[in-house]
This record gives sequence, C-alpha cells and structure tokens, in this order.
Amino acid sequence: MIGRVATLLCAAAMTVAVPAAAQTNVPPFSSLTVFGDSLVDAGNIRKLGLGADPALGYVDGRFTNGYDYTDLLSLAMYGTPTVASLNGGTNYAYGGARATDTTPLPDALEQVALYKAALARGGKVDPNGLYVLNFGGNDVFAAVKGAAGGVSDPDAFLLAAAQNYAAAVDALNKLGARNILLTGFPVATEGTPLAYSIKAEIDLAQELAKLDLAADTRLMRYSYLDFFQRVQANPGAFNLPNPLILPVDKKPLTTCQGAAAYPACTGYFSFDGIHPTAAIHQALFADINGKFGFGLTAVPEPTTWAMLVLGFATVGAALRRDRRRRVVA
Repeated sequence: MIGRVATLLCAAAMTVAVPAAAQTNVPPFSSLTVFGDSLVDAGNIRKLGLGADPALGYVDGRFTNGYDYTDLLSLAMYGTPTVASLNGGTNYAYGGARATDTTPLPDALEQVALYKAALARGGKVDPNGLYVLNFGGNDVFAAVKGAAGGVSDPDAFLLAAAQNYAAAVDALNKLGARNILLTGFPVATEGTPLAYSIKAEIDLAQELAKLDLAADTRLMRYSYLDFFQRVQANPGAFNLPNPLILPVDKKPLTTCQGAAAYPACTGYFSFDGIHPTAAIHQALFADINGKFGFGLTAVPEPTTWAMLVLGFATVGAALRRDRRRRVVA
C-alpha cells in the first residue's frame, strides 16, 4: 500500500513540478488580483452551483477546457493558478458579470467593493501586485439584444458600461493599486455586429482619459478585438493549427463542446460558442506577456493541465480503492 501511494504521489509531483520551473526568476509582480466575468472566473460561479459543470467539459470551475490566461500568468509567476474569492483566493471574477451594475451577480464595481471589504478584514493593497480587470463581453451581449436584454438604449448602456469600467480602475487606484491590466470590450459571439464593441472601446478610451491616476500608475490596456483578429488571420503565429475551426452560429459542431472534442479541443477557437478554448487562452497569455514585457516563461500546454486534473482524480480514486481493500481485508 505505502509503495503504491508513494509511486502515485511521486508521479503527480513530477507533473506539478513543471510550472515551478517556469518561475525560477523573480516574478515581475508580487501578487495577482483578478476582477471580471466568465473569461477569468476561477470557480466562483461553480461554487454557487450556477455553471461551469464539469460534466459538460468545463475544467476546475473555469468556463473552458483548461486554465485561462490569468491562471497562466499566475502559474508562470508563482507556480499555482488563481483561486476563486469564494474559496479564499484573490480572483473575484464571476461568470455573467458586467461592467454595468445590472445583474444579480457582483459586477465590476461590486467586485472591487468585495475586495475592499476583504482588505478591511486585515489585508492590504500590494502596490507591487498586478490587478487584472476583464469585463465587457456581457455588456455587449445585452446591448445587442436590446429590449430583449433589458436595454432600451444600447448606446447609452454601453457608455454606462465604459464609465463603470473606468470607475473600477479609479477605485482600485485610489486603494493603492499601481499595476493595472485592463482588457477591452470583446465581440460577444460570432455574428455579433462589430460596431457595438468598437463603440464601447471608444467610450472606454474617453472615460479613461478623464481619470486622474497616481503618477506612478502603470495602466496596461489590452485589446481583445485586435488579438482575436490577429489570431484568426494567422493562427500559426500563435502556435495554433491553421486553419482554426471558428464558431458558426447555429452550427454546434463548430465548437469544441458541440463536437464533444474535449478535453483536448484541438483546432477549435471556441469551447462552447461563447468562451475561447484553453489553447486560445495560452495564445492570449503569450501575447500579453510579450506586449507588456513581463518576461515570463511559458507554462505547459492547456491539454497538459487537463490531463493533470484528471491525473489527480485518478490518484484519489486509486487511494480510495486501496482503503476499501484494506477495510475488507
């Protein structure tokens, strides 16, 4: 029994050691705090039992088949993925959240308020930490739906989203955050008119320009629109299969989930028609890392992490079987 357990744990430890080697240098940031929607939710929605069901291929509370780009940043810097705030971590993202305060979930400013409340319980802002804000997709969704999505004036709604997004940046900065990575408004899904996202991006730029941030603030703006365009135009430049299988509305087989191609999702851009696959998140991590000069070493491929999660499940199952045998004996 002891020999078998040692063998299993040794094999698992060898696999886990891979990301640790990726962060042998001093990380560029001393901590990572995340706010956002389902693109970066590390398990808050899953904790509430509201989504990211593993039976549908979602991995470890994420809305994709592996870790997202904030997890990969965390793995590269510290050797561990982000942890949902409901599980005691510093990832406050909730799937379904918006920049506007218009859902029952914690939206942008409400997530910042939750972080502030956590600080009041004995924490403190890390001025050398990285703070990621990833909102906008669900606001674009609502604007596209119009009245059906509870939005009577899409232009005014997107302006409010941009204002709230900028206000969240300002609130974090006033708390003491100095390194802020802000993603832009993505195209919600395939077929969504690009004009909605472009309008929101223009509004956001104007609102950010009005802020009076601390002089030592590093505000890093990242464009999803630009990234997705480059990935689709030249997947090979991101070490992705060429051509990629792009999602087509009402054609489920063009998504990884619809084609039941998980956990690997090889060649698919979209996991479920809304969220990108782990491979796209890997490309996103690499692009952000290069664009802002973080100097991080790449972590294992997304499929490696999917297999890692399954591997630990196998170890646990084996240990339980051994215990049962000992009880019977």
